Amino acid sequence: MTEFPKRLRALRKEKKLTQTELGDALGLQQATIAKWELGERTPFIEYFIELAKYFNVSIDYLVGLEDFE
Repeated sequence: MTEFPKRLRALRKEKKLTQTELGDALGLQQATIAKWELGERTPFIEYFIELAKYFNVSIDYLVGLEDFE
């Protein structure tokens, strides 16, 4: 699962979003997004689904099972 933090951060930066803005879009606190990006916590499956929809990528891409967005 080491790819997830890197890919989340990269996707967020591509959209020029702050952690706070992404958190607001998902109904979460900035600290939660930060912990995900640092690899300190892993989202519940519901948030993987929300992230995949938000960034228009597959969950497989988010977790590093696929290399294409």
